[in-house]
Amino acid sequence: MTTSVAADPTLGKEEGVAGRPPGNGFIPWFRQHLAWILIGAVLAGLVAFLAVSSVSGTKDPRPLSSRNPAPDGAMAVAEILGRHGVSVTTTDTLVDTKDALADRRGSTVLLYDPRGFLDETQLQNILDAADRVVLVKPRLRTLTGLGQGFRPGGVVPEATKVLEPGCDQEDAVAAGRVSAQGSIYSGTVVCYSPSGNGSGLYAASDDGRVVVLGSTDLVDNQHLVSEGNAALALRTLGSNANLVWYLPGVGDLAATDSTPTLNELAPRWLAFVGPWLGIVVVLAIAWRGRRMGPLVFEPLPVVVKAAETAEGRARLYQDSRAVGRAADNLRAGTLARLARHFNLGRDATREAIVDASAQRLDRPATDVRFVLIDFRPENEGQLVQWAQEIEHIEQEATTR
Repeated sequence: MTTSVAADPTLGKEEGVAGRPPGNGFIPWFRQHLAWILIGAVLAGLVAFLAVSSVSGTKDPRPLSSRNPAPDGAMAVAEILGRHGVSVTTTDTLVDTKDALADRRGSTVLLYDPRGFLDETQLQNILDAADRVVLVKPRLRTLTGLGQGFRPGGVVPEATKVLEPGCDQEDAVAAGRVSAQGSIYSGTVVCYSPSGNGSGLYAASDDGRVVVLGSTDLVDNQHLVSEGNAALALRTLGSNANLVWYLPGVGDLAATDSTPTLNELAPRWLAFVGPWLGIVVVLAIAWRGRRMGPLVFEPLPVVVKAAETAEGRARLYQDSRAVGRAADNLRAGTLARLARHFNLGRDATREAIVDASAQRLDRPATDVRFVLIDFRPENEGQLVQWAQEIEHIEQEATTR
């Protein structure tokens, strides 16, 4: 006896697939609440981003910042100093820097001001409040504001890869040789001199309170592992228990409360002389404005200042990499001025100029001839160093 399933017409219509009521599946529900799902996902992502940012800490993209982990930052030095017991305080304004120095005695200030925001008064305030000030690649305005006898001395030649201490300074001797490119400075204590001319990558005052580092390579993350860079940076910055890491900004620019008007800038006597000068100018215009005949147009020669011509030629030489041509011009000018100073005449030979200069400087003629005549710079770095040497010889020969 058999039973037919198709005999019941209601079978399969009351229930859907797998016994689930029709029309109540997951896909219709998802489509109905899609907007709320997207809003929840965005909120969850925002909360996750804020949580990660708070844990990872604030990053500073500025070069040589103690909170910048990039190659041009200096977070590595700050982290190492912190692990060795040095309290590192990062400041962005002069007010915060003064507050940090007032709360801590015996502090070192690292000052990196590549744009020269601070003036002489602000620099002196930092120097008076800090136990030690370390400047990284300062500008001429900053050096002048310090008043410690520091002077720019040129740059490290490109061909120079490693520099030896060449001095008796304790930190430099312990660090050994370094590898860095940058500027060199002259001071009471000079180390890492590329040519032994009294200027080096490390310069310090006589009491050691002011130190000048001529390159950011000695402190940044990218070059810290090169040679003795890390040792020199850590010993220089970690001499005291407290380190204030100061990067000046636009807010430190000194400005007056109000801009003076034109009447305030003008002297008092101008109020009496001004009207009289106006009458004289009007009379002069009326006198010279009379036409004596038809106008004649005549081309006039153009006069260019010598300084502008020299600067233009120097830029052309720099763009074309004409190191030899520039050196020949500098050499010819120096020899001509020396010959005129020693009254040797226009027909004086190079040997006569060298002999006269060597006799005046009390130096061997072979040394003077090598610098003035025989030496041939091969790159721009050597050209700068050689130009400084011949200028030094010319100044000594003409001032003695």
